[in-house]
Amino acid sequence: MSTAVTHGADISESTPSQQLDAAFSKVTWRLIPFLMVLWILAWIDRVNIGFAKLQMLNDLKFSEAIYGLGAGIFFIGYFLFEVPSNLLLERIGARKTIARITMLWGITCVAMMFVTTPTQFYILRFLLGVFEAGFYPGVILYLTYWYPTERRAKAFGLFMSASALAGVLGGPLAGTIMTQLNGANGWAGWQWVFLIEGIPSVIAGIVTLFYMTDKPEKANWLTDREKSLILADLERDRTALGPREHKILKSLRDPRVWQFIAIYFCIILANSTLTFWGPTAVREVGFTSPAAVGWIMAACYLCGAAGMILIGRSSDRHREARLHTGFAALLGAAGMAALGFLVPNGSYFALIALAFAIIGTMSAIPVFWQMPNAFLSGSAAAAGVALINSVANLAGFGAPFAMGVIKDATGLMSPGLWMVALFEAATVFLIIKFIPTSAKAGK
Repeated sequence: MSTAVTHGADISESTPSQQLDAAFSKVTWRLIPFLMVLWILAWIDRVNIGFAKLQMLNDLKFSEAIYGLGAGIFFIGYFLFEVPSNLLLERIGARKTIARITMLWGITCVAMMFVTTPTQFYILRFLLGVFEAGFYPGVILYLTYWYPTERRAKAFGLFMSASALAGVLGGPLAGTIMTQLNGANGWAGWQWVFLIEGIPSVIAGIVTLFYMTDKPEKANWLTDREKSLILADLERDRTALGPREHKILKSLRDPRVWQFIAIYFCIILANSTLTFWGPTAVREVGFTSPAAVGWIMAACYLCGAAGMILIGRSSDRHREARLHTGFAALLGAAGMAALGFLVPNGSYFALIALAFAIIGTMSAIPVFWQMPNAFLSGSAAAAGVALINSVANLAGFGAPFAMGVIKDATGLMSPGLWMVALFEAATVFLIIKFIPTSAKAGK
């Protein structure tokens, strides 16, 4: 058999299966690293408030409850605009949609440096949610245009691990900026964090317009042979999955969508708590330097990134999503419950508990998405995935705010951590009750 050259190597002796693997490898190297960079920037700009808090609250005389409300109100904007953004992506394409999203959230992040009142804080955090809405579910939808079901968990895991890598990079970066630039040009360290971390997103949004490709058939960086192999495999996958819901309104009335929302809500409740209160937990153990807090959080998120990739690969290998999601969530719940017991004692074992909480909670996320993608497609996938993500992410509003109120009222984080751990543990019950055993990755 005579075939074209791929990646500069002679594959004349390769089988069709090997050629297909090579084509998808080319897709992965082209798409995933760039999407990971965008997600790292998005995540850093979303959660840098957790580090800025270490100086910002004292400078602006904000209470823990004001911080919690401001951190969480991001998700109200996220909720209101996520479904429209995903439907717009399907209409005008991922390239234009993601470029718009990236530039606007970067501009809003920079504007955060000028906050002086709670109202300004709330407005900008709300706008950050509005502008970022659609990026995460948009990428989830976008990857379904490029990968068949059995290849998606690994692709999702690689992409979503960027949020953990953002923690690895963002913690030390924010801590160093706050320590080294505090007072420079008359600005506080937390102001420099928003400026320095917002500008790269604006630049990345411009690059997106020139780099991204909407669908395989438009990819001029694939050969005709590679395009035909990928498109044929995607068609095989659609046929194997059988009839799935395409109509938007009907998918939104489907009780399965709301069951997935309940499951994901519990996971996001824990994830948001760790995101916005993790640095505070580290400080309460006894690490007061922003740089030290940043490096400790980086180590925890590095473990989380490894967990996301390993559990995603295991899900692909076993073609199973239910138990992988449930086990990861249960591990996260156990870690968070232990954290609640250990933080008040100032025990360094609290850092180990925090690491396990992050590993479990973050690892549950990419595998979870294999389940709803098994029965939604087309416009239903655009609306259904966005609805699941946006409604469930309201937990991101409730968790930080509740933690702030509890912290102000009791002086302790522990009651809030135990409450969230209970919700995350309920994920296992919800999966067993609502998701049939046939809902496996790849089926």
